Amino acid sequence: MSVLVNKNSKIIVQGFTGSEGTFHASQMIEYGTNVVGGVTPGKGGSTHLDKPVFNTVKDAVDQVGADTSIIFVPPAFAADAIMEAADAGIKVIITITEGIPVADMIKAYDFIKGKECRLIGPNCPGVITPEEAKVGIMPGFVFKKGKVGIVSKSGTLTYEAADQVVKQGLGITTAIGIGGDPIIGTTTKEAVELLMNDPETEAIIMIGEIGGQLEADAAKWIKADGNRKPVIGFIAGETAPKGRTMGHAGAIVGGADDTAEAKKRIMRENGIHVVDSPAEIGKKVKEVIG
Repeated sequence: MSVLVNKNSKIIVQGFTGSEGTFHASQMIEYGTNVVGGVTPGKGGSTHLDKPVFNTVKDAVDQVGADTSIIFVPPAFAADAIMEAADAGIKVIITITEGIPVADMIKAYDFIKGKECRLIGPNCPGVITPEEAKVGIMPGFVFKKGKVGIVSKSGTLTYEAADQVVKQGLGITTAIGIGGDPIIGTTTKEAVELLMNDPETEAIIMIGEIGGQLEADAAKWIKADGNRKPVIGFIAGETAPKGRTMGHAGAIVGGADDTAEAKKRIMRENGIHVVDSPAEIGKKVKEVIG
């Protein structure tokens, strides 16, 4: 059991023949991910990395049964790529692209609302189910199979948390990098809910950052849901000066509840095991689940 992606997922790469798409697709294939082809308009009928190239996502769905897509399309065209994937019937759309214009994302977000699909990202590291499927840009060797799920706004901290969990003799069910943009497809709460409902996940690491209310919403849901599984939380950006723009467009503090301090307080009030430093994540997980 896993969430979002597994060894049976049929994955296509949008932007397959570009430099980013080529590099990361070859890493995914090397990891053992079931990549069934890619999409580059105008190059349909050719092969790339020994996989078929299609002109459209619909062609990939019709011809190889693709159900999952990863998007490495330049920012100006990425929202269109998301909508094309949703329209073609892709179930999981993972968008790595950073810097998609907000107006474009509003359009894409509205478009996919009525569709039977789940968008992860944009501006995210992707999703990995260790030893089954790596659909993203994370270093696969860090992740080992286990019983801890990870939901994170930060790519780097996802890898850091996974590394610490593995060093404690534990492992990961699925790690979900939700992305750091103001408009993203899957929220912290929705990603946590997926892992809460996954029978193999025994504990969840929730990594957030300053700005927005995603972590507070997730914390309140976790308590309302009855704290079924232990959640270990960390908030990045505590030392960020007020008003300073950080690497993630969503990490802009708008009010008193957006600060790291306030988020940690809300998380603690809702039964989450909060750590003050990312260096403590692994130890805390071990302490909580033994």
